[in-house]
Amino acid sequence: MKVAFAGLGVMGFPMAGHLAKAGHEMAVYNRSPEKSARWVGSHGGRAGATAAEAAKGAQLFILCVGNDGDVRQVVAEALPVLAPGAVVVDHTTTSAVVAREMGALAAEGGRAFVDAPVSGGQAGAENGQLTIMCGGTDEAFAKAEPVIAAYAKATKLMGGSGAGQLAKMVNQICIAGVVQGLAEGLHFAKRAGLDPQLVYDAISKGAAQSWQMDNRWKTMTEGKFDFGFAVDWMRKDLGLVLDEAGRNGAALDMTRMVDGFYAEVQAQGGRRWDTSSLVARLEKP
Repeated sequence: MKVAFAGLGVMGFPMAGHLAKAGHEMAVYNRSPEKSARWVGSHGGRAGATAAEAAKGAQLFILCVGNDGDVRQVVAEALPVLAPGAVVVDHTTTSAVVAREMGALAAEGGRAFVDAPVSGGQAGAENGQLTIMCGGTDEAFAKAEPVIAAYAKATKLMGGSGAGQLAKMVNQICIAGVVQGLAEGLHFAKRAGLDPQLVYDAISKGAAQSWQMDNRWKTMTEGKFDFGFAVDWMRKDLGLVLDEAGRNGAALDMTRMVDGFYAEVQAQGGRRWDTSSLVARLEKP
């Protein structure tokens, strides 16, 4: 398939690489042109100087950019030059509001839009093991799913436009709670004079077990916080969650509290630390 990919950050660069390996005809765009040049040097294809140049004639236009404003700008540039019937797939984590806007805008021009935020972090992108939550029509999803499967271990259509973003919000709510519980448990274990490794060995086979415990308990114990998804990004996502909760009336007391804790981590200099750094605010002098 003729595919264009916009946004070659820590997630987009390897995701686009999986598409090239799958044999698609690739064009890429990044705001920093040196990243596009580096990607083409590694994977072939061509680089566009603009989003529109990369997207011209593409059957599938995929983006993984920064925020709502970036999505609006890139999609507006790309839509007029896409192939008739093309599908836009947005892996950016955004508001459900912008996903619905882009869905309507694409439909007006005879194209389709799938909001498709991902979970799995940089490692998931590099290993082709992302979980992708999608919103859009059955027809658009059917066109997109076989292509984006190149970097996914699970892809699910959640409903119409915006449903993928809403599902990603649920994902971030759950992660926030699990990581805070893990941070407090580890902090308590240390204050109680327990060996953290022995505690992990004892509880990780029972009901307390989680992906976060298995992958972050040891690094949290060692004060290492350079494993992927940054606090700044998590706060952006939780801001989207809390905005949506303001619209739908959901009571998110824990999420609001943990968002405040992440603000404290930022103030400690941890803006680029990963999300497991919640333990750092408990153990600061």
